[in-house]
Amino acid sequence: MAFFANVKSALSGDTLILTSSRNPALERVFSLAFVSAPRLSKDGDEPFAFQSREFLRNLAVGKTIQAKVLYTIPGSGREYGTVSFQDGTELPEAAVKAGWLKVREDAGRKEESEEVLERLQKLRDLETVAKNDFLGLHAASNGFIAVQNDLGGPEFMNEWKGRTVDGVIERVISGDRLLVRLLLTEKKHWQVMTLIAGIRTPSTERVTNGQTQPAEEYGNEARSFVETRLLQRQVKIKIVGASPQGQLVAAVIHPRGNIAEFLLQEGLARCNDFHSTMLGADMAALRAAEKQAQEKKLRLHKHHVAKASGGGAQDMTVTKIVGADTIFVRNKAGAEKRISLSSVRGPRAGEPSEAPWREEAKEFLRKKLIGKHVNITVDGSKAATDEFEARDVATVVQNGKNIGLQLVQEGYCTVIRHRKDDTDRASNYDELLAAQETAKEEKKGIWSGKAPKVKQYVDMSESVQKAKLQVSTLSRQRKVPGIVDFCKSGSRFTILVPREGAKLTLVLAGVRAPRAGRNPQEKGEPFGQEALDLANKRCLQRDCEINVYDIDKVGGFIGDLYVNRESFAKILVEEGLATVHEYSAEKSGNAAELLAAQKVAKEGRKGLWHDWDPSQDAEEEAEAAPESSAEAPVTIDTKPQDYRDITVTYVDPNTGRLKIQELGKSSTALTTLESEFRKFHSDPKNNVAIKENPKAGDYVAAKFTADGLWYRARIRSNDRAAKVAEVVYIDYGNSEKQPWSKLRALDQPQFTVQRLKAQAIDAQLSFVQLPQAPGYLNDAVEFINELAAGIELVGSFDFIDTKENLNWITIFDPSAKGSGKPTESLNREVIRSGHGMVPKKLRPWERSKVFEPVLKDLTEAMVAAKQERLGMWEYGDLTED
Repeated sequence: MAFFANVKSALSGDTLILTSSRNPALERVFSLAFVSAPRLSKDGDEPFAFQSREFLRNLAVGKTIQAKVLYTIPGSGREYGTVSFQDGTELPEAAVKAGWLKVREDAGRKEESEEVLERLQKLRDLETVAKNDFLGLHAASNGFIAVQNDLGGPEFMNEWKGRTVDGVIERVISGDRLLVRLLLTEKKHWQVMTLIAGIRTPSTERVTNGQTQPAEEYGNEARSFVETRLLQRQVKIKIVGASPQGQLVAAVIHPRGNIAEFLLQEGLARCNDFHSTMLGADMAALRAAEKQAQEKKLRLHKHHVAKASGGGAQDMTVTKIVGADTIFVRNKAGAEKRISLSSVRGPRAGEPSEAPWREEAKEFLRKKLIGKHVNITVDGSKAATDEFEARDVATVVQNGKNIGLQLVQEGYCTVIRHRKDDTDRASNYDELLAAQETAKEEKKGIWSGKAPKVKQYVDMSESVQKAKLQVSTLSRQRKVPGIVDFCKSGSRFTILVPREGAKLTLVLAGVRAPRAGRNPQEKGEPFGQEALDLANKRCLQRDCEINVYDIDKVGGFIGDLYVNRESFAKILVEEGLATVHEYSAEKSGNAAELLAAQKVAKEGRKGLWHDWDPSQDAEEEAEAAPESSAEAPVTIDTKPQDYRDITVTYVDPNTGRLKIQELGKSSTALTTLESEFRKFHSDPKNNVAIKENPKAGDYVAAKFTADGLWYRARIRSNDRAAKVAEVVYIDYGNSEKQPWSKLRALDQPQFTVQRLKAQAIDAQLSFVQLPQAPGYLNDAVEFINELAAGIELVGSFDFIDTKENLNWITIFDPSAKGSGKPTESLNREVIRSGHGMVPKKLRPWERSKVFEPVLKDLTEAMVAAKQERLGMWEYGDLTED
């Protein structure tokens, strides 16, 4: 009996699995008559068994043949016969001729057919030739190939991971699970369960504990798809890793391409996120194939709903950092919304290994984003739950860098494992997974296995007593770096001062802002909410600088707040959301700036001044005139004749204030002390380091970097993490940062301030207001240094402010031309060169009649500088309304 069939597979060198060309599900086992082949077995293959099977597999699998049944074994029903191919090749003759089959010795003993006997003789003749030529099974070499049925230890992956090898698909269990024989060496093969990398297909029908588990939808179809194309085909296997269960994970490369891509394109598989890190860049092609099937709604994706377009990237500004994965952003129209970063999750409070990193991760994001312009691409939205409100999830890019990716790279966030049907994910999801694996390997952040050092802040505004302890330290410093942690109102803020480890309430000096309601139900003062909104918009979570002048009755610190080097008090007043308190503004030294800002707000009818009447100011000024004179406790009737020899040792680049030394007995004593001081510290036995944890205010000996000499100094502040102190040289006024290890104790009685007080004296030029703009202020400081630094000068002490410990002086250079004239001073040179101006609002003592000639001369010098467009006047009079 003859019939046509397709060859599905070869079980051994003499047996085939055939399928009906009309119904592929119908299979039959067909063995070649009169011959035998070595057996393949789980317990070990016989010699040449694989080679014999390979000959038959390469010749027959996938082809249509004509099979002729010669006889059937009773009982088993196994059919034996011959096979003919369309090109004329005959089996078993071709296999015997090649030496891969042996003719059975008992073949034909009971056979009477001449035709069969003739065929048997032909087979024996072909076998004799093969033996004589040492072909196939008859070769002199050992045909044994060892087969290992598992991966063994890590050595396998160490050697073969990332390499592409040859393999034969022995069995298809499901669409994504294969039994593969890896042809790694000539004498040893690995036959292992293999997962197709990057995909997951529906499960096929299986029997568990005697019960049949039905196949998932499209499971059998996926298996059939793979069987038809791969079963018993030799393919390329790219080894990418192993599953937690020890199964090989590999890309299976068919001559036409990666089988995973074809399954995805047909909608018979979904991408497997767990393999993403193994595949790396190759995962992108699989995602694209899956997307094609989703768009066509093929099979598994028949109910797919395309993600709504978010309208492309939007330019927004980050206004608040809620946590490492959540921020508030504001669009150009001013509308704010809350978004979460796509596919990443910040450290969780309930996870012991993650919780300690919450603050550091949030601070990392704050430094990166707060107040910055970003591109937002919405990837989806999350519905409201009992714990969370509804929010968008989005990809955030700043200066071309993906923020979510940076957080994962630094170990500050983990990647969310999405459900298989969850499309609200980051477009670079695979890159995020790869970054997380790298962070794990490098033990970064939450993967380090140890908690970070958490910055602790002491609330110095908790009580007046604590505030008093801190105010002396802060008031001696200028532009102290800090962070605006919270906005209580338009003029009250919670500030963190990292270098002092302090948290404090800052009250803006010189202004009063209306109070906002403490909750939406409470009604605040008019424009109070607007003032708070402006504070949140411009200041919240921003890096800042503060100047502290004093404390109030409840422990608040009174001072100035600078954000992006701009006074927020001035901004608040300019917007009409605060009024100037002249007395405190005068005291803090920013009255002129604030009053000018208030004038702008009034004239613009902004905020509180929306119904401003100019006539009201005239009446108030008339009423305030006698009050002002009463406020002036100092009126100088006789021009001071307090002249002293001085030298300018330092000009503060931030304020323009001077540090001076008086020449005479004190300077001689200082010279003697410094000579003994340096001799003392040149002796190695006096190399005594300071105590382990120095405090701000401690006196120390420090070697000045510029000249390498030792001077007396005092610690202004400490960076305890870096073990570095900022020291002020008390006899000269300048400062620098020095490691604790380079400082020495200043406890020798002959060198202390009790023996000789600090020689640097605070001073400021009388009748001169230096420019506020940083560029012009820098020019003014350089100009004063050129004229005064290191020169013996004469200082006229016009007024000594004992409360502020500040000397107001006029400086004369005795060697300069015209020095005999009382008006030819350094003060006048500063104004005449356009590096300063006569203040618009004079201090009470400056308004004394004895100084009128001096003021007149200085005003004329200022007018001349304006006309010549010198210095700060190069673009005209910026003080004009």
